[in-house]
Amino acid sequence: MPFRIHVTKDFDQMSQVAAGVVEDSMTAQLAERDSYVLGLATGNSPTGLYKHLAKAFNAGRLDARRVTTFNLDEYVGLPGENPQQRALHPESYSHFMITELFGLCYPRIPETNVPWGTLIEQDELLAALEAGDGCELVGTDKGRAVVISPDAEGYLGWIRDEVLDGYAKKIAAAGGIDLHVIGVGGRGHVAFHESGIPFDASPMLLVKLDEQTLRDAVIDQHFISEAVAPHFAISMGAELVFRARKVLMVANGPRKTGPVVEAVLGAVTPDVPLSYGQKYVADGGDLTFVLDEKAAAELLDRADEVAARGFEIIDHRGEPYESMATVAFCCAPQNGTLT
Repeated sequence: MPFRIHVTKDFDQMSQVAAGVVEDSMTAQLAERDSYVLGLATGNSPTGLYKHLAKAFNAGRLDARRVTTFNLDEYVGLPGENPQQRALHPESYSHFMITELFGLCYPRIPETNVPWGTLIEQDELLAALEAGDGCELVGTDKGRAVVISPDAEGYLGWIRDEVLDGYAKKIAAAGGIDLHVIGVGGRGHVAFHESGIPFDASPMLLVKLDEQTLRDAVIDQHFISEAVAPHFAISMGAELVFRARKVLMVANGPRKTGPVVEAVLGAVTPDVPLSYGQKYVADGGDLTFVLDEKAAAELLDRADEVAARGFEIIDHRGEPYESMATVAFCCAPQNGTLT
């Protein structure tokens, strides 16, 4: 199957090209089937894509009522007295998705799923981990996966069965993900599958965040102190992400240049989790990257190596495109009813 690398001028063109990939896939499938399962990511890179997608739903080009979504990840340990408060916290990924996509669509997407990290009580999790029974931390870097043994009982057993395995089983029951939108972190990580976590750790990961991640969250003013910042997260592992029938990765800015080229031209290694995409393509998967020219800079310099791998670079930089400033973020439906 193909691996296409689309190169665009900037964030606006990247968003439009990426949205076109999603819309084309959805249009083709919904012409033949009743439903579409869409995988989603958080972060800055896909936000423009989501605005274009909301516009397509609101204009009637796509039917949101036939779509089910599954997100990549969610924090564990957000401030709040109960799961509802945690899910509504402004730094939760549930809140992010409502703001950036779900709340913009008319009609609404009938079923959206974000990993169930807000159900976990961080204090109970810490107590179970301190007891030291039934789990181990795995990984070669600062972010580690908490691997819960098959015979673990109590709170850890509940997390394994209901939160981790339960989410993976729900994806499978929906028929799997038709297209998964992902981004990439500064060290090549996908969601919270951090650098150094083995690919076979678990389909769904419980990840202990490293101390620098906590400090950065406070420095960036996401949380007022490390004490109230989440210390854990729930995330799809790269292996589960790449079970999707199509994967679309979007990335912009110079911070992504190194991870992108390592993922495309380097070894397949847990040190760069996005590199699993090479195995996915070799096994018949359909992978698309949409990059702005800064994220693509080193790939463009090494275009001969990319071609030698059999991967296709498609350059859109000379084409006209729509400014995000002109995208109607919340289109009124055609009957004039506002939501």
